[in-house]
Amino acid sequence: MLSALLSVGAALCISASATELFDRNLAYSSPFVNAPHLSHNTRSIQARHAEYVKRQLSDTESSDGFEDEHYPTFYGGDFSSSPWIYNGGINFTHSGEVGDPFDNSVLLWTRAVPIGPRLPSDVSIPVCVSFKIFDNPTLAGRPLDSGDAFTSYDVDFTLKVEAKNLKPDTEYWFQFADCANPKTVSTVGTTRTISAPSTPAHLVNGGKPLTLAVFSCSRYQSGYFNAYGVAAHNTSSDIFVHLGDYVARHVHSEPIGRKTLGRELATIADYRLRLNQYRTDVGLRAAHERGPWITDDHEVADQSWKAGTADSNDSTVGCSFSPSGACFTDRKLAAVRAYHEWIPIRQVDPDDKLRIWRNFQIGKLLDLTMLDTRQYDRDITDVTHRNTVIDSIADEKDRSLMGPNQEKWFSDTLSASKARGAIWRIVGQQIVFSQLNESGGCKNHVHTALDQDAWDGYRANRERVLDHLYGEKIDNTIILSGDSHANWVSDLAHPNDTKTYNPLTGAGAIGVEFAGTAVSSTSSFGAGILPEAADRISQQYVRVNDDLQWSEGSYRGFFTLRLNTSAAVATYYAMRNVSNANLDAFASATFVVEAGANKLSRPVAGGKVNAGVLKVQL
Repeated sequence: MLSALLSVGAALCISASATELFDRNLAYSSPFVNAPHLSHNTRSIQARHAEYVKRQLSDTESSDGFEDEHYPTFYGGDFSSSPWIYNGGINFTHSGEVGDPFDNSVLLWTRAVPIGPRLPSDVSIPVCVSFKIFDNPTLAGRPLDSGDAFTSYDVDFTLKVEAKNLKPDTEYWFQFADCANPKTVSTVGTTRTISAPSTPAHLVNGGKPLTLAVFSCSRYQSGYFNAYGVAAHNTSSDIFVHLGDYVARHVHSEPIGRKTLGRELATIADYRLRLNQYRTDVGLRAAHERGPWITDDHEVADQSWKAGTADSNDSTVGCSFSPSGACFTDRKLAAVRAYHEWIPIRQVDPDDKLRIWRNFQIGKLLDLTMLDTRQYDRDITDVTHRNTVIDSIADEKDRSLMGPNQEKWFSDTLSASKARGAIWRIVGQQIVFSQLNESGGCKNHVHTALDQDAWDGYRANRERVLDHLYGEKIDNTIILSGDSHANWVSDLAHPNDTKTYNPLTGAGAIGVEFAGTAVSSTSSFGAGILPEAADRISQQYVRVNDDLQWSEGSYRGFFTLRLNTSAAVATYYAMRNVSNANLDAFASATFVVEAGANKLSRPVAGGKVNAGVLKVQL
C-alpha cells in the first residue's frame, strides 16, 4: 500500500487551510452558492484522510520514527502541511475541457482516476492534480496561472478549477498533470476568453466574426455524435453552445448496436455513469478539446418541470417508478449534483432553487443570454397523459415557463443589453419558441396540434416576452432553440397576426428564431425518416404556420451562428450518416439577418436550400 501513497507529514492539522486543495476543486461545492449545506464537507473529507494517515503510520512507523520526504511541483516540494496523496498512477479518462469563459478567466475541467496494480483499499486517499495554462500551444515559458487541487471518489474523481489572470479575447492552451508523477499529463486543451464588456463591437474577436456552434439532443444508442466532431474539425467555431439534452435520460432500442449503459436515470450513480459514457464519444471529445462550452439544462428527466416529469413526481407512484425508488426531488438533486461535477459550468448566485440562467456580455457586439426553460420554476408541462389539460391552461396569464424571478431578470437583461449599446441579443434556451401548428395543414385545429412541452404550452408567457420586445423597441434579438429533433427557422412575431406581420416580406417582425435538430436523437417526424418523406411533412408545416420560413426533419446535425457588426449568418449542417463515427456532412441551408432588420433577409436562404422546405418554394 505504501508504494502507492506519498507520505506528507506525521502531524496533520485539521484546519481551514488544510482543506485548501479540496476547496479549489469546484466540484466539491454546492450547486447553489448560497446553500452551503448542499456542498461536500471538505473539513470532514480532510479529517477522513487524516485519520487514514494516522492508521497507516501506526502500522508502518519504524522504531526510528517516520521521516518526511519532499517531492517537486507540489507545495513547492514541501508536503508538511498536506495529507497523503495517491501515488500509484492516474488516468485522465476524459482529457481536459473548458466552460463558461469570462474576459479574465475560464473554468478548466478534467477527470483523474486512480490506476495501477495496487489501488488503495481505503477510499480516503485523495488524488492530487496540477494544472497550467499558457499563451502558446507548445506550453513554453511561464504559465499565466497554475496550481494544484485534490479530487476523490466523493465527486467521481472530477476536477473543476478556475484559471485566472487571463487577458480578454485571447486564445490559451492548458494541461493537467499528476502532482505525484508530473510526467503523467492530459492531452493539451485549447480555450479562449471572451471580450471585455466595454470592447467596441468592431474589435471583438480581433475584428473577425465571432462564431457560435449550437447543439442539442444527443442520444448514445441512436447514433454517433458526429455533429460535435464536424463542428470541431470543419468549422471555425469560437464557442460551443449546448441547448439541453446533453444526455438522454432513458434507455431505448439500439438500432446501430451502440448500447447505453445503465437504466433510466434516477440516482447519482446513474447520472454519473451516463455522463461518463457519453463523454467517451470521439466527436464529443474533440469538441470539448477544441474550445470553451456554454451549456444549459440540468438534464434531470424527460418532460421535466419544477415538481415532476413524464413518469415521476413526489407521490407513491412517482417514488416507485424505477428500481431505485427515487422520488422526483431526490432524483432532481442527484442530477444537479452530477451535472455540476461533470460539466464545466459556473455557479451563478442561486440561493433560489436551481438557477443556471446567466448572461455573457461579449464586448459591445452581443449579449449571450442563457435561460433555464426546464428546471428552474416551470409550471406543469405536458406529461404525456394530460395534453388537453395543459392546453386548457396554456393561456392563463399567471402560467410561467421560467418563473417570475427569471422572467423579470430576462426582461431586464434584454433592456440592459440595448441600453449598454450591444448590437445583438442572442438568447439560448431549450425549446421551440415560435408557434408551431403540427396539425398537418388545418389552421382551424391549431390548439389540438401544438407541442404543449414547448412555448406553445405557455402562450401567455410567450406573449409577455414578445410584448416586451415590441414595447421597448428592442431590436436584433435572435432566439436559439433545441429539443424538437428537427430544424425550424422563423421570423419572431405574435402568432397568427398577419395584420402587423407580413410572412412574405418579414415586415413587422421583431427578431428571428433559429431552432436546431438533434445531434443524434431520432427525428420528431419519425425515426429514420428519409428526406423525401420528411419534406412532404415540412411542406404542410411551412404552409400552415405564418412565421415559419424553413422546416427540415430528416437529418441529424447542428448549426453555426456567425456574428459581426452588420449581420448574423446561420449555417445549418446535416450529417449524412450517424451509424458510425465520421465527418461526412454538408451545409443544408444558410440564413442571413441584417443588423437592424429584425427579420430574415429576403429571399430567405437566398431562395435555395440543400435540404428541407422553404416557404418561398411553395
